[in-house]
Amino acid sequence: MDKLRIVALTLFTILGVLGLVYTSVGTPMVANTWQRLVNPGELSVVHASLEQNCGSCHTAVMGVDATKCILCHANEESLLQRQPTAFHADLTECRSCHLEHQGHVRKPTNMDHRALAKIGLFTLPKDGDSLGEAEMVRWNLTNWLEHSEVLLSSPLNNRHLAPEEAILNCTTCHKNDDRHFELFGQDCAACHATQAWTLPEFQHPPGNSMDCVHCHQAPPSHYMMHFTMISQRVAGQPRARVDQCFLCHQTTSWPDIKKAGMYKHH
Repeated sequence: MDKLRIVALTLFTILGVLGLVYTSVGTPMVANTWQRLVNPGELSVVHASLEQNCGSCHTAVMGVDATKCILCHANEESLLQRQPTAFHADLTECRSCHLEHQGHVRKPTNMDHRALAKIGLFTLPKDGDSLGEAEMVRWNLTNWLEHSEVLLSSPLNNRHLAPEEAILNCTTCHKNDDRHFELFGQDCAACHATQAWTLPEFQHPPGNSMDCVHCHQAPPSHYMMHFTMISQRVAGQPRARVDQCFLCHQTTSWPDIKKAGMYKHH
Protein backbone atom coordinates (compact mmCIF):
# COMPACT_ATOMS: atom_id res chain seq x y z
CA MET A 1 0.00 0.00 0.00
CA ASP A 2 2.86 2.39 0.74
CA LYS A 3 4.23 1.89 -2.76
CA LEU A 4 0.81 2.61 -4.25
CA ARG A 5 0.55 5.84 -2.24
CA ILE A 6 3.98 6.93 -3.46
CA VAL A 7 3.05 6.21 -7.09
CA ALA A 8 -0.22 8.07 -6.71
CA LEU A 9 1.47 11.06 -5.10
CA THR A 10 4.05 11.12 -7.90
CA LEU A 11 1.33 11.09 -10.57
CA PHE A 12 -0.58 13.92 -8.88
CA THR A 13 2.64 15.94 -8.69
CA ILE A 14 3.34 15.41 -12.39
CA LEU A 15 -0.20 16.38 -13.31
CA GLY A 16 0.10 19.49 -11.16
CA VAL A 17 3.28 20.52 -12.91
CA LEU A 18 1.70 19.86 -16.31
CA GLY A 19 -1.13 22.15 -15.32
CA LEU A 20 1.37 24.97 -14.88
CA VAL A 21 2.48 24.64 -18.48
CA TYR A 22 -0.59 26.43 -19.68
CA THR A 23 -1.65 29.93 -18.74
CA SER A 24 -5.26 30.89 -18.08
CA VAL A 25 -5.85 31.29 -21.83
CA GLY A 26 -4.18 28.01 -22.73
CA THR A 27 -0.96 29.43 -24.16
CA PRO A 28 2.07 27.11 -23.66
CA MET A 29 4.76 28.57 -21.45
CA VAL A 30 8.25 28.99 -22.93
CA ALA A 31 10.69 26.10 -22.58
CA ASN A 32 13.02 27.84 -20.13
CA THR A 33 10.15 27.96 -17.61
CA TRP A 34 10.52 24.19 -17.29
CA GLN A 35 14.19 24.68 -16.53
CA ARG A 36 13.39 27.23 -13.82
CA LEU A 37 10.97 24.79 -12.19
CA VAL A 38 13.75 22.26 -11.57
CA ASN A 39 16.83 24.52 -11.47
CA PRO A 40 18.81 23.69 -8.31
CA GLY A 41 20.71 26.97 -8.32
CA GLU A 42 22.76 29.43 -10.36
CA LEU A 43 25.77 28.28 -12.32
CA SER A 44 29.29 29.47 -11.63
CA VAL A 45 30.76 32.46 -13.42
CA VAL A 46 32.69 30.32 -15.90
CA HIS A 47 29.56 28.40 -16.92
CA ALA A 48 27.08 31.27 -16.68
CA SER A 49 26.56 31.28 -20.45
CA LEU A 50 24.94 27.82 -20.15
CA GLU A 51 22.21 28.94 -17.73
CA GLN A 52 19.45 28.39 -20.31
CA ASN A 53 20.91 25.26 -21.89
CA CYS A 54 20.74 22.34 -19.45
CA GLY A 55 21.51 19.90 -22.26
CA SER A 56 25.07 21.20 -22.45
CA CYS A 57 25.92 19.21 -19.31
CA HIS A 58 22.93 16.98 -18.56
CA THR A 59 21.52 13.95 -20.34
CA ALA A 60 17.91 12.96 -19.74
CA VAL A 61 17.49 10.34 -16.99
CA MET A 62 21.28 9.92 -16.73
CA GLY A 63 21.99 13.37 -15.24
CA VAL A 64 25.37 15.06 -15.53
CA ASP A 65 27.23 13.44 -18.40
CA ALA A 66 31.04 13.45 -18.10
CA THR A 67 31.41 12.97 -21.86
CA LYS A 68 29.91 16.42 -22.35
CA CYS A 69 32.41 17.93 -19.92
CA ILE A 70 35.22 16.27 -21.84
CA LEU A 71 33.83 17.46 -25.16
CA CYS A 72 34.23 21.08 -24.04
CA HIS A 73 37.49 20.77 -22.13
CA ALA A 74 39.45 18.12 -24.03
CA ASN A 75 41.55 20.68 -25.90
CA GLU A 76 42.45 22.89 -22.95
CA GLU A 77 46.23 22.72 -23.27
CA SER A 78 46.77 24.99 -20.27
CA LEU A 79 45.04 22.34 -18.13
CA LEU A 80 46.45 19.19 -19.68
CA GLN A 81 50.06 20.27 -20.15
CA ARG A 82 50.69 21.68 -16.66
CA GLN A 83 52.28 19.18 -14.28
CA PRO A 84 49.81 19.76 -11.39
CA THR A 85 46.72 19.27 -13.58
CA ALA A 86 47.93 16.92 -16.35
CA PHE A 87 46.23 13.95 -14.65
CA HIS A 88 42.89 15.21 -16.00
CA ALA A 89 43.77 13.63 -19.35
CA ASP A 90 43.19 10.15 -17.90
CA LEU A 91 40.00 10.79 -15.95
CA THR A 92 36.44 10.09 -17.02
CA GLU A 93 34.59 11.38 -13.95
CA CYS A 94 34.28 15.09 -13.20
CA ARG A 95 31.52 15.93 -10.76
CA SER A 96 33.19 14.51 -7.65
CA CYS A 97 35.41 17.59 -7.55
CA HIS A 98 33.62 20.02 -9.86
CA LEU A 99 30.22 20.90 -8.40
CA GLU A 100 27.87 23.26 -10.18
CA HIS A 101 24.75 25.20 -9.17
CA GLN A 102 26.57 26.61 -6.14
CA GLY A 103 26.00 30.24 -7.15
CA HIS A 104 28.26 32.66 -8.96
CA VAL A 105 31.58 31.45 -7.60
CA ARG A 106 34.59 31.93 -9.86
CA LYS A 107 35.47 28.24 -10.22
CA PRO A 108 33.15 25.27 -9.51
CA THR A 109 35.87 23.27 -7.76
CA ASN A 110 35.67 21.38 -4.49
CA MET A 111 38.95 19.49 -4.03
CA ASP A 112 38.11 15.96 -2.88
CA HIS A 113 41.21 13.81 -2.41
CA ARG A 114 39.10 10.75 -1.60
CA ALA A 115 37.49 11.04 -5.02
CA LEU A 116 40.93 11.27 -6.61
CA ALA A 117 41.91 8.05 -4.87
CA LYS A 118 38.88 6.24 -6.23
CA ILE A 119 39.46 7.34 -9.82
CA GLY A 120 43.07 6.34 -10.01
CA LEU A 121 45.79 8.54 -8.53
CA PHE A 122 47.56 5.95 -6.38
CA THR A 123 51.18 5.25 -5.61
CA LEU A 124 52.92 2.53 -7.56
CA PRO A 125 53.24 -0.96 -6.06
CA LYS A 126 56.12 -1.09 -3.61
CA ASP A 127 57.55 -4.22 -5.23
CA GLY A 128 56.53 -3.44 -8.81
CA ASP A 129 58.45 -2.13 -11.78
CA SER A 130 58.32 1.48 -12.81
CA LEU A 131 55.24 2.11 -14.95
CA GLY A 132 54.35 4.77 -17.46
CA GLU A 133 51.48 7.17 -16.71
CA ALA A 134 48.90 5.26 -18.76
CA GLU A 135 49.91 1.92 -17.25
CA MET A 136 49.87 3.43 -13.77
CA VAL A 137 46.28 4.66 -14.23
CA ARG A 138 45.16 1.22 -15.38
CA TRP A 139 46.93 -0.40 -12.43
CA ASN A 140 45.30 2.08 -10.08
CA LEU A 141 41.79 1.39 -11.29
CA THR A 142 42.11 -2.40 -11.16
CA ASN A 143 43.71 -2.45 -7.71
CA TRP A 144 41.56 0.11 -5.88
CA LEU A 145 39.35 -2.40 -4.07
CA GLU A 146 42.25 -4.58 -2.99
CA HIS A 147 44.23 -1.67 -1.56
CA SER A 148 41.25 0.04 0.07
CA GLU A 149 40.40 -3.15 1.98
CA VAL A 150 43.96 -3.40 3.29
CA LEU A 151 44.11 0.24 4.32
CA LEU A 152 40.72 0.28 5.98
CA SER A 153 41.85 -2.55 8.24
CA SER A 154 45.28 -1.04 9.02
CA PRO A 155 46.23 1.79 11.39
CA LEU A 156 47.26 5.06 9.75
CA ASN A 157 50.66 6.64 10.24
CA ASN A 158 49.15 10.08 9.70
CA ARG A 159 46.00 10.60 11.76
CA HIS A 160 45.02 13.59 9.60
CA LEU A 161 44.49 11.39 6.54
CA ALA A 162 41.52 9.26 5.58
CA PRO A 163 42.41 5.64 4.66
CA GLU A 164 41.74 6.27 0.98
CA GLU A 165 43.98 9.33 0.95
CA ALA A 166 46.95 7.50 2.45
CA ILE A 167 47.81 5.80 -0.85
CA LEU A 168 47.63 8.89 -3.05
CA ASN A 169 50.70 9.64 -5.10
CA CYS A 170 51.10 13.26 -3.98
CA THR A 171 53.88 14.02 -6.46
CA THR A 172 51.48 13.39 -9.35
CA CYS A 173 50.10 16.87 -8.74
CA HIS A 174 52.42 18.52 -6.22
CA LYS A 175 55.93 17.77 -7.44
CA ASN A 176 56.45 21.43 -8.34
CA ASP A 177 55.34 22.45 -4.84
CA ASP A 178 58.00 20.47 -3.03
CA ARG A 179 59.82 23.00 -0.85
CA HIS A 180 62.03 20.22 0.45
CA PHE A 181 63.62 19.73 -2.98
CA GLU A 182 63.01 15.96 -2.61
CA LEU A 183 65.38 15.83 0.37
CA PHE A 184 62.59 14.22 2.40
CA GLY A 185 61.59 11.83 -0.38
CA GLN A 186 58.27 11.85 -2.24
CA ASP A 187 55.92 10.49 0.41
CA CYS A 188 54.26 13.82 1.32
CA ALA A 189 51.45 12.00 3.13
CA ALA A 190 53.89 10.80 5.77
CA CYS A 191 53.68 14.28 7.31
CA HIS A 192 51.10 16.38 5.48
CA ALA A 193 47.31 16.18 5.40
CA THR A 194 45.15 16.97 2.37
CA GLN A 195 43.38 20.03 3.78
CA ALA A 196 46.49 22.21 4.12
CA TRP A 197 50.27 21.97 3.81
CA THR A 198 50.86 23.35 7.29
CA LEU A 199 51.57 20.89 10.11
CA PRO A 200 49.83 21.70 13.42
CA GLU A 201 52.23 19.50 15.39
CA PHE A 202 55.39 20.85 13.79
CA GLN A 203 57.87 22.28 16.28
CA HIS A 204 60.46 24.55 14.69
CA PRO A 205 64.00 24.42 16.12
CA PRO A 206 64.89 27.35 18.43
CA GLY A 207 65.60 30.70 16.87
CA ASN A 208 69.29 30.40 17.66
CA SER A 209 69.61 27.19 15.65
CA MET A 210 72.38 27.29 13.04
CA ASP A 211 71.20 24.32 10.97
CA CYS A 212 68.68 26.14 8.74
CA VAL A 213 70.32 24.96 5.53
CA HIS A 214 69.48 21.35 6.39
CA CYS A 215 65.86 22.12 5.46
CA HIS A 216 65.87 25.51 3.72
CA GLN A 217 67.42 26.79 0.54
CA ALA A 218 68.01 30.50 -0.05
CA PRO A 219 66.03 32.22 -2.85
CA PRO A 220 67.79 33.10 -6.15
CA SER A 221 68.06 36.77 -5.12
CA HIS A 222 70.47 35.78 -2.34
CA TYR A 223 72.96 34.64 -4.95
CA MET A 224 72.92 38.01 -6.73
CA MET A 225 73.98 41.56 -5.89
CA HIS A 226 70.54 42.00 -4.32
CA PHE A 227 71.82 40.15 -1.25
CA THR A 228 74.70 42.53 -0.51
CA MET A 229 72.96 45.72 -1.68
CA ILE A 230 69.62 45.22 0.13
CA SER A 231 69.21 42.04 2.19
CA GLN A 232 72.31 42.42 4.36
CA ARG A 233 71.67 46.12 4.93
CA VAL A 234 67.99 45.71 5.89
CA ALA A 235 68.94 43.10 8.50
CA GLY A 236 71.97 45.05 9.68
CA GLN A 237 74.23 42.09 8.95
CA PRO A 238 76.77 43.30 6.33
CA ARG A 239 78.96 40.22 6.78
CA ALA A 240 76.25 37.55 6.82
CA ARG A 241 76.73 34.61 4.47
CA VAL A 242 73.90 33.18 2.40
CA ASP A 243 73.89 29.98 4.46
CA GLN A 244 73.57 31.87 7.77
CA CYS A 245 69.79 32.27 7.67
CA PHE A 246 69.60 32.57 11.45
CA LEU A 247 71.46 35.91 11.47
CA CYS A 248 68.64 37.73 9.63
CA HIS A 249 65.45 35.66 9.72
CA GLN A 250 63.02 34.83 12.51
CA THR A 251 61.45 31.36 12.71
CA THR A 252 57.93 32.83 12.69
CA SER A 253 58.08 33.65 8.98
CA TRP A 254 60.74 34.23 6.33
CA PRO A 255 59.74 37.92 5.84
CA ASP A 256 60.04 38.45 9.62
CA ILE A 257 63.53 40.00 9.67
CA LYS A 258 65.37 40.56 12.94
CA LYS A 259 65.51 44.26 13.94
CA ALA A 260 63.40 45.16 10.91
CA GLY A 261 60.11 43.29 11.38
CA MET A 262 58.00 42.07 8.46
CA TYR A 263 59.87 43.09 5.34
CA LYS A 264 59.09 41.19 2.16
CA HIS A 265 61.47 42.42 -0.48
CA HIS A 266 61.91 39.46 -2.85
